[in-house]
Amino acid sequence: MAHSQLVAIIKRLEAMVESADNELQVRRFEKEGVEKCTVTYDKATETFELTETDTHQQYEFDNVDIVAMEIYDLIQ
Repeated sequence: MAHSQLVAIIKRLEAMVESADNELQVRRFEKEGVEKCTVTYDKATETFELTETDTHQQYEFDNVDIVAMEIYDLIQ
């Protein structure tokens, strides 16, 4: 059985949340080496901001599951 991409995405997002660093945490998500989006986590507001690379549209989420599903959709 192949490893779940959704689990891997959630682990990366959880690492952002659990970081002891008070700075903004930023992660890039790619498909076959092409960046699809960036996600920023702001510890002060406990929110994720997802920016689609192609359209530059930004979305804000306060739920790790929802942002993980959006990332999953973009990298499929």
